[in-house]
Amino acid sequence: MNELNATYDYDIEYEDEICNIEEMLKVGSILIPIFFTLVVVWSCIGNILVLIVLVLYESLRSLTNILILNLALSDLLFTFGLPFWVSYYIWGWTFGDVGCKLVTFVFYAGFYSSVLFLTLMTVQCYMAVVHPLSDWERCRGFSIAPIFIIWILSAGAALLVTLRFKVVEESPTSIYCAYHSVPIKLAINYLQNFCFFITYLIMGFCCTRMLQIITKARTNKRHKTVRLILCISLVFFIGWAPFNIVMFLRSLIDLGFSQFTICEVIIKLEYAFFACRLLAYSHCCLNPVLYMFVDVKFRNHLKVILRRMF
Repeated sequence: MNELNATYDYDIEYEDEICNIEEMLKVGSILIPIFFTLVVVWSCIGNILVLIVLVLYESLRSLTNILILNLALSDLLFTFGLPFWVSYYIWGWTFGDVGCKLVTFVFYAGFYSSVLFLTLMTVQCYMAVVHPLSDWERCRGFSIAPIFIIWILSAGAALLVTLRFKVVEESPTSIYCAYHSVPIKLAINYLQNFCFFITYLIMGFCCTRMLQIITKARTNKRHKTVRLILCISLVFFIGWAPFNIVMFLRSLIDLGFSQFTICEVIIKLEYAFFACRLLAYSHCCLNPVLYMFVDVKFRNHLKVILRRMF
């Protein structure tokens, strides 16, 4: 949620070259409201249905179900920040400094908690499949502790980011909710890249070992939940990996690397960042789709709910 309406001004070969991205902004002003309206509506409907199914039809004594419930809450929290981002992209920031900090906190709290819950879900599934007789499996009664820890860590991380945001007014028609400075922005972006890299390593290792177990298993019933977790992890990687790669490459512009200060390269990176952001931010509405297509029990419960409603 930073510098969404910015143009770039760099000295290239002793000439001032302004890389204007007005064309992309025009496309975004049409595409973003339509795209994210659909994302927000589907995310709210889908994740609320997930919560209803879990509360009414599933056992909340299961650590997996507790994690799925909290992941749905995280996705909803993330979703609540998207309408403000859409408004920001089109009209600039119109909600004041308090609104800037509040929306940033909600947005990043949902973002960090969803990453942590998905990682914990993958680790929990890995322990249940690869080490079913471990102390981890016998200590499921303490499952509430990591939930609180994740929410506290997510709120703390979101608060640190929020304190680095402020409203920047360049002109009456150019108002941004952005980082205090470029160095702070780079530091937070690199920290996010590092956290995602560690997350990918953990999830990649766990998913690889679980796949090895599944391929050797004689029965499919035991590993339906594992397949669901694998699908969620894969979709998470596909959604967020390109975004983090492009975000890292984009940061090289701010660092002044000569290969990345060429106007043509800057514009291509902006288009790539625009597309990857759409893909990554739409992740919040995809998990309910996976539950519906991969989990037969969830699909049956959903049919019962829809019959009662209609």
